[in-house]
Amino acid sequence: MSAARTTYETLLVELDRGVALVTLNRPDQLNTFNRQMTGDLFDALAGLEADESVRAVVVTGAGRAFSAGADIDGGFGEKAGDVGADGAAPRPSALDVRPWEMQTPILAAINGAAGGMGLTYPLMWDIRIAAEDAKLGLAEVKRGLIPGAGGTQRLSRAVGVAKALEICLTGDNVTGSEAHKLGLVNMVVPSGDVLKAAEELANRILKGAPMSVAFIKEAIKKGVELSLDEGLRLEADLSAMIATTEDSKEGPRAFAEKRAPVWKGK
Repeated sequence: MSAARTTYETLLVELDRGVALVTLNRPDQLNTFNRQMTGDLFDALAGLEADESVRAVVVTGAGRAFSAGADIDGGFGEKAGDVGADGAAPRPSALDVRPWEMQTPILAAINGAAGGMGLTYPLMWDIRIAAEDAKLGLAEVKRGLIPGAGGTQRLSRAVGVAKALEICLTGDNVTGSEAHKLGLVNMVVPSGDVLKAAEELANRILKGAPMSVAFIKEAIKKGVELSLDEGLRLEADLSAMIATTEDSKEGPRAFAEKRAPVWKGK
């Protein structure tokens, strides 16, 4: 897929000067994930990753929720097998991309409730911005399940083992403000300002060189799973590669000439 479709049954996708806004669009169902929306989301992310004009992606929810999780009433999410441990959707076309390996930064604008899959998916992504009164949690224990799609693993890496155990074992929510204190979200803002804050941050990311953004993301996200020595080797390899690019010459030249750099992405 060379570019994202702009029309989906369960999503709205808008492209604006390098930033793609993806809106989960099942507001009457609190944007719960059924098979269609899960497949649509992975399909859209695959297309946006392949579109060189897209430099950052912001995902938010229509209405009063980000996503309340799996659509259990609609028969989805009742079994652990409904969504794989790697977060892959059951629809084959959704396997084009694994979100945590995308070069394009993904920001979650958590404008309301984010539970179950509505939290495990943002945990796969890069930056999370939440409304101060949003409710975030993993309540699978109350349904005889465990948080899948990497929920137990990524939550513990985000907030530490003890707090992850408390959240998962009780199934209780935390507010956006509490989530910020725990390090679960990067930023907390008043409920009406979530999307604006996410888009402003995405546009700040766009000021950097495209390949630098991609390499920095790779160095940090892969490096955190390695030993320090292995991470330093990865960083050194990526530093050597970036030094061969045209943009690595443009950046210092633009600085010396006191002008904005013109990035070519190569």
